[in-house]
Amino acid sequence: MHDVPRPIDPSVKYKRIVLKLSGEVLRSGKTGDPFDRAILDKVCEQVKEIYDLGVQICLVIGGGNIFRGLQGEKRGVDRTTGDYMGMLATVINSLALMDSLEKAGVNTRVQSAIPMDQIAEPFIMRRAIRHLEKGRVVIFAAGTGNPYFSTDTTAALRASEMHADIIMKATKVDGIYDKDPKKYPDAVKYEELSYIDALKQRLNVMDSTAFSLCLDNNVPILVFDLKAEHAILRAVRGEKVGTLVHG
Repeated sequence: MHDVPRPIDPSVKYKRIVLKLSGEVLRSGKTGDPFDRAILDKVCEQVKEIYDLGVQICLVIGGGNIFRGLQGEKRGVDRTTGDYMGMLATVINSLALMDSLEKAGVNTRVQSAIPMDQIAEPFIMRRAIRHLEKGRVVIFAAGTGNPYFSTDTTAALRASEMHADIIMKATKVDGIYDKDPKKYPDAVKYEELSYIDALKQRLNVMDSTAFSLCLDNNVPILVFDLKAEHAILRAVRGEKVGTLVHG
């Protein structure tokens, strides 16, 4: 694999993105194992689709399939310790994504907010941007490196630092609704929302810290269903996918 700048397909609307994935998407529904190889490969196939168009891709993945920091207190673990455990879970997921992406022919780097030199680079903003410019996918692991901050906040922070065009938050639902569509069949889906309307209606787009960062730095957020056919590809082309939150 050669590290050379790649031309960007003219059909692409968003040229540099932060793709936020939940750790739970990797979990096997059949066995309950943290990883389902078929799901992992399918996610990476979708990433490769947009990589082949020349899109510059940053990835942030949660650790909920292994350990979620907020669950630590229920298990008798101190909140701060639990958050660090959750950060380490995101490193495991990041390495799994890197392995699958590289097997698919996608040149990838993992940068960790917690130093662990033998398995990941340290997070260095300028180096990350250089990786993107040279046609490498960059996976940001270990959150922000600080307890009390979610991987949503990591995505918002890295998107601001990388000057990303958008955060694409891949979920299990096809957008943002006025109420839970699983509980209420009359729930209404929003095609677009302003930051202010999302705040006023207390819609669960991201946690408040992450959302404030996006609002302050004017980073749009697209919430969409990862399982939809060619969902990420359609999203980077600017097609009507999910719900767009913007200024």
